[in-house]
Amino acid sequence: MLRVLMVEDSADDAELILHELRRDDYALQAERVDTAEAMRRALDGQAWDIVISDYAMPRFSGLDALRIVQEKGLDIPFIIVTGAIGEDMAVAAIKAGAQDYLMKDRMSRLVTAVKHALDEAEARRAHRRTEERVHYLAYFDPLTDLPNLAQLQERLVQAYADAQRDRQGFALLMLNINRFREVNEALGHDNGDMFLQQVARRLQSQLHHSDMAARVGADEFALLLYPCGREDALARGRAILAAFEQPLDVAGFPIELSLRLGIALAPDHGDSTGQLLQHADVALSLARRDGAPLSLYDPLRDPSSPKRLLLIGDLRAAIGNNQIVLHFQPKVRLRDGTVCGVEALARWEHPELGHVPPDEFIPLAEKSGLIHPLTLSVLETAVQKARIWHERGWRVPVAVNLSMRNMLDPALVRKVETLLIGHAMEADMLEFEITESELMEDPLRALGILGELSDLGIRLYIDDFGTGYSSLAYLQKLPVTAVKIDKSFVLDMISNADSATIVRSTIDLAHTLGLKVVAEGVENRETLERLTGFGCDEAQGYFIGRQMHEEKIARWLKTRH
Repeated sequence: MLRVLMVEDSADDAELILHELRRDDYALQAERVDTAEAMRRALDGQAWDIVISDYAMPRFSGLDALRIVQEKGLDIPFIIVTGAIGEDMAVAAIKAGAQDYLMKDRMSRLVTAVKHALDEAEARRAHRRTEERVHYLAYFDPLTDLPNLAQLQERLVQAYADAQRDRQGFALLMLNINRFREVNEALGHDNGDMFLQQVARRLQSQLHHSDMAARVGADEFALLLYPCGREDALARGRAILAAFEQPLDVAGFPIELSLRLGIALAPDHGDSTGQLLQHADVALSLARRDGAPLSLYDPLRDPSSPKRLLLIGDLRAAIGNNQIVLHFQPKVRLRDGTVCGVEALARWEHPELGHVPPDEFIPLAEKSGLIHPLTLSVLETAVQKARIWHERGWRVPVAVNLSMRNMLDPALVRKVETLLIGHAMEADMLEFEITESELMEDPLRALGILGELSDLGIRLYIDDFGTGYSSLAYLQKLPVTAVKIDKSFVLDMISNADSATIVRSTIDLAHTLGLKVVAEGVENRETLERLTGFGCDEAQGYFIGRQMHEEKIARWLKTRH
């Protein structure tokens, strides 16, 4: 059924147009109007597929009708069919937004014009739907429909501005569901998803009009309470915990759950978004440590030293000034000893403090939100080096480590693709490593992002394999190329029979699944030979090559090519 709104003062001319459409087997629902008031009533009364309008009428005009459609914000194809129109008037009509114009004495083109206008309208609607979906995925968690971390961070920025204007404080609450993994494993992922959706709905029931709830991790949620002072935050926190004392009904099972809740106040506990998020996380960690359901941030109990807090500002400057450098550790193929890649490792030489270990500044980057610019900087340098080596005739893929925070970046895949295109670099020259334990924090999100990266042609590795909780069934779903056996098993496999058994079993399992195996922590020839005998594919470690700065790795690579 084609719904046609006719803007025409002549009933005969309107019927002529409708007759032309019926000849092409259109089933029509039509209404004719010839005044602005009648047109507004028709537009308010129902939806229309197309508007066909005369250009000039005694009490109305086609351009007036077009303006009414536009004023109402409606995207309805608009075609002018008129008895006489000059070229200037036709151009003006198209510029004003009409899709086409026809002469009444040349109706043979009407059906074609209508089809074309309808096709263009559908294309516009499809484009809007795509844009809306992209925007939704960038700012919302698709499972719970709650805002995600990116939207929470933007709202926090606005909250700081509002708080300064209104001279108000506000609170950020970080919530963790205890033993969510056990619930997920007991009920299955589908019921686990239903469980999370019910948690989200119950959280939303606790919100005031200016508050926000967000999902920021696999089993973590955040609540922004605005405005909110210390006593109100504690009272609201206790009320939220009390709201979850009643079990959730999931697939007919009453599920008891308990929450841990950490509270940070602004501006008392942080004058920036990154700092407040970090301190809310610290408060949550304090609740876990104390075995308490709720904890307020206490700077005296913050395990982060003042030096480490000051490092956040220094780290931001270091990233911006390219002070984070890369060292590279080579990997070799065991069957022939050839170099098959290098792993890029970020290093920071602080101008005053000297060498800052990665296990200090990487967590700082994750907590403060700097992990995204840090990873982008590492990727940029890694791809540059791979390109330089490729031009020298050395085909050496570079592996970069990703954290789960990176996987929460909705623009990650687009950034990587842009980087590869910008450097004219083949995708298989870039590899990503993500630890098994981080993969299991949010396996569904990881599966989606890894799938998109794999589709680009990037090889994916599960790092520190054997230390997490991934199941064989889940491992089969991941679009990964290889697993890297954690060095804790490799280092003592010569002296510890259990470690050797784990290594050998892991190699056999991975090969059964069609995956390659990389062994980390190879520090002597005996270990290397044992791994070769087990059928391990690749290895890295001090015996093969230590972590080297770019000049030294270039000299090392030159000797191996």
